[in-house]
Amino acid sequence: MSSPRSAVPTAAAVPSPSAPVTGGSATFSTAPTVAELMDFVRSTARDESLIASLPLDPEGRTWIRLDGPGGSEAWLIGWPPGTGTGWHDHADSFGAFTTAAGALKEHSLAVRLPTDGWKTLELTDGVDRSRKLATGQGRAFGQNHVHEVLNESEVAHAVSVHAYYPPLPRIRRFSRTGAVLRLEQTERPEDWQ
Repeated sequence: MSSPRSAVPTAAAVPSPSAPVTGGSATFSTAPTVAELMDFVRSTARDESLIASLPLDPEGRTWIRLDGPGGSEAWLIGWPPGTGTGWHDHADSFGAFTTAAGALKEHSLAVRLPTDGWKTLELTDGVDRSRKLATGQGRAFGQNHVHEVLNESEVAHAVSVHAYYPPLPRIRRFSRTGAVLRLEQTERPEDWQ
C-alpha cells in the first residue's frame, strides 16, 4: 500500500499497514473491557507526536493502524472537512473513540437492530441521538451499535482514535431515508485487508 488513504469511508473498514504503531500506555494480558478501551483511546489521543505523524489528505480519510490493548483493533484516523462514515455497525465488537483534534459529530440509534434476516426496517420516533465530540471528548459503545460519524467542518481536519474488541468480525452498512433504514452491504475483514 503506497499511501495511508482510505477509499472506503469508515473508521473500521480500512486496509492494514504492514506494521502497527504502538499507542497508549497500558499493557493488557486479557481481553480489555470497554472502560479500558476508552482509557486507551483517550491516552493515545493525548500523544501529540503520534497525532502529528498522521498524514492528512485534503480529499480522503487517512489512517494509521495502532497496537490496541489486549488484542483489540485500533486506528488513528484523519478526517478531511465534510467527510463521514455513513451508517454502519460493528457487529459483535464493542468499542470506543475519542476526538484527538478538531470536532466530530456522531448520529446514533438508541435501538438494537436484529442481527440477521432483514433488509429494511422502519424506525420508530425517538430513537435518534446526536452528539458533538470536540477535541478530548469521546464515547464508548456496546455490541451492534449503529451510528455514523462526520466531520461537519467546512475548513478544518479532525483526527480521532478508535479501538474495537474483539477485532471487527464484520461491518453492516446501511442507507437511511427518513425513518427507513436499509441494509446495503455486509463486509468482512477480508474485504478491507
